[in-house]
Amino acid sequence: MVSVVSTRLEEPTDQSVGTRYESLIRVADSIRAQHEPQALFRVLVDELRPVIPFDAIAQYDDSLNKVNWHLCEGYQRLTPATSDIPIEETLPWWVFENQQPAVIADVRRETRFSYSVEQLRKIGLRSACAFPLSTAHRRLGSLVLASQRVDAYSEEDVRFLSLVAGQIALAMDDAVNFQASRRAQERLELLLDLTNRVVSTLNLRELLRVIAADLRRVMQCDGVGMQLPDPEDGKLRIYALDFPGSNNVIHEGFEPPDADSTEAQVFRTGEPTLVGARELANNPIARELGIQSVCDLPLTSRNGVLGLLCVGSYRENAFTQDDVTFLTQFARQVAIAVDNAVAYGQISDLKDQLARQNLYLENEIRSELNFEEVVGKSEALRRVLTLVETVAPTDSTVLIYGETGTGKELIARAVHNLSSRGSKAFVKLNCAAIPTGLLESELFGHERGAFTGAIAQRVGRFELAHHGTVFLDEIGEIPLELQPKLLRVLQEREFERLGSTRTLRTDARLIAATNRDLEAMVNEQKFRPDLFYRLNVFPVRVPALRERPDDIPLLVRHFVQHFSRRMKKSIDTIPSETISTLVRYHWPGNIRELQNVIERAVILSTGPVLKVATDELHPRTDAPPVSNHGNGNLQAVLDDAERQGILATLEKTNWKVAGPNGAAALLGMHRSTLQSRMQKLGIRVSRSRS
Repeated sequence: MVSVVSTRLEEPTDQSVGTRYESLIRVADSIRAQHEPQALFRVLVDELRPVIPFDAIAQYDDSLNKVNWHLCEGYQRLTPATSDIPIEETLPWWVFENQQPAVIADVRRETRFSYSVEQLRKIGLRSACAFPLSTAHRRLGSLVLASQRVDAYSEEDVRFLSLVAGQIALAMDDAVNFQASRRAQERLELLLDLTNRVVSTLNLRELLRVIAADLRRVMQCDGVGMQLPDPEDGKLRIYALDFPGSNNVIHEGFEPPDADSTEAQVFRTGEPTLVGARELANNPIARELGIQSVCDLPLTSRNGVLGLLCVGSYRENAFTQDDVTFLTQFARQVAIAVDNAVAYGQISDLKDQLARQNLYLENEIRSELNFEEVVGKSEALRRVLTLVETVAPTDSTVLIYGETGTGKELIARAVHNLSSRGSKAFVKLNCAAIPTGLLESELFGHERGAFTGAIAQRVGRFELAHHGTVFLDEIGEIPLELQPKLLRVLQEREFERLGSTRTLRTDARLIAATNRDLEAMVNEQKFRPDLFYRLNVFPVRVPALRERPDDIPLLVRHFVQHFSRRMKKSIDTIPSETISTLVRYHWPGNIRELQNVIERAVILSTGPVLKVATDELHPRTDAPPVSNHGNGNLQAVLDDAERQGILATLEKTNWKVAGPNGAAALLGMHRSTLQSRMQKLGIRVSRSRS
């Protein structure tokens, strides 16, 4: 830029050539000490006006393709409106293009440069001379001096001013080189600083905010933003932003509305793009912000394009190809930072998940599972295990139902262990054991301050079981108001923690268990039908212990060995009459009751023989004695005993099979299961009975 002259001096008196060249030396020394164009021309005016008369000075800047006029005192309010003049038909541009000096002795007689001559004439300037500003390395523009006197510049003046123009060009070249060197130094320091930050800072958003601010300062632009794809939907959003003049029109988290924008194309192709004012005129956001130039660069790493670096300016053509080259290098370093931070985040998440799973598993170990493996070889149990082997390799939801104490959790563990998720977490929750107000927090987690007593963030069971299995026991106890959220997890695989609006995704398989008739609960509007159908994809019924008497001796021996080891006792004999009594007992508490009876017996036994308090067991009076003449006779006895039990229950319910007070509910069986057993045992419900 050319400085405005503060005072207008009178025409200098005659001076010797020596005096002029002494002035030239002073001009050269003064302007070489300057590195800014504005300061350079201020020095030029102060040193040159005492020896060369002029009333106006102009500079043609090739880098901006613009003529800058600066008039001396008395002419400032008459500054010519050069913005409307075709630059190609002006005196400064002609001198630059032809690299020759030009002199206008009298604007009234000049036929060339019609636009420049007309402007000079309007403001009272009568003569002018112009010189190219060039060095051996580059052409920088041109210099014009004008005077209100006619024929103000002699041949001697032109020769002297040619030397002055040469000195000015050298000084400008030095200033350009100095600025380029300083800019290169700043950019190198920025790259080095970025490299240091990449290896020392793992907080990605904080890192990107800092380097965006540094880049905006070094590039002397108006806004820098980093766009990354959202991990949930893959859409590009502003992740970090340094744009003081945005007035919150755009902000972190902002999603560009145009899916086919330049940014989206750069993200797809991986090629940097310069966007000018013409293209940005169709962009409503750019228009509102006043942005005239944008440079979009991909953040490319070995894993592909990770995001975008976007640099914007209020100036037209603000970015050169050299800028694009530097910004590409910068973007590569940023991509390394993003890659490292993403990898660190994944490792950190896996580490946290593993720590939570280990803590959960430690608690599981401390609670000591009832038994380590499925014990038994009865036909009823084999049918269940066949179903387990069939459904385990899939990711389908499994609903396990049966009476309390039949080992539904053990069947759920078998499904998990035989699946591809067997190496991941098996997370269980008894829905009946958690107060209704806390059940949602247990399932889905909560944020700090979500409710009274929530002093810290809590991870829910579904989040904990990511890539593993969630086992919800007593699922019939989940309140109606919570069932839609559970249904959403099953269908959409997503949920929100209590007190949070952030949607989380989970890849957890659900296995549910219940001892209640969910179908009857649906009819009674105590359970959502859509959730029931979603749970009932693959139902598995676990038989009651009385339905598998062949397994009772095996279970007794298993529990005796288990508790003997734990209590450091040696019990190796179980009387046959004890086994017979245990087989005859109907076991309303199923395997859990049998386990408790054997544990008590091991405690009371003082020698190698197991002593069971059989007098405390009350077998059914209608059950015939157990036969030892083969499985056929035993099965006949069991079928007859089951038939008598069903008949007695039907009599008690006035032959009502279904409903909350029906025989199926009293027997703890599914309605369809009871009807199947009645058909097999030859039990018919007659109209007279009903």
